[in-house]
Amino acid sequence: QVQLVESGGGLVQAGGSLRLSCAASGSIFSIGAMAWYRQVPGKQRELVADITSGGTINYGDSVKGRFTISRDNAKKLVYLQMNSLKPEDTAVYYCNADIRAFNNLATMRNYWGQGTQVTVSS
Repeated sequence: QVQLVESGGGLVQAGGSLRLSCAASGSIFSIGAMAWYRQVPGKQRELVADITSGGTINYGDSVKGRFTISRDNAKKLVYLQMNSLKPEDTAVYYCNADIRAFNNLATMRNYWGQGTQVTVSS
């Protein structure tokens, strides 16, 4: 029942902005670290940004100064604000989270969203 669903992807011109959202739903007891990854066909999936349950943030070098990750624990949401977008940011962006469910409190499992396409044109 636990799932992550991304939204907010689309087509934008270079220099523009997009905000991605990821909603966690289901019988969730708690959420640990949350993260955004991205992947281009034929290339390895890479970490864009992650944020711990305590608010500690890490960014990939290619997005530092341009992207901002944030979370709303009450709403079970994680966001990725993307500014000054470049064509090389084009990828499928995936939400990732460590979640403890009510039906299995002893285990924290890692979940992936279905991905949302971000295309930056030049």
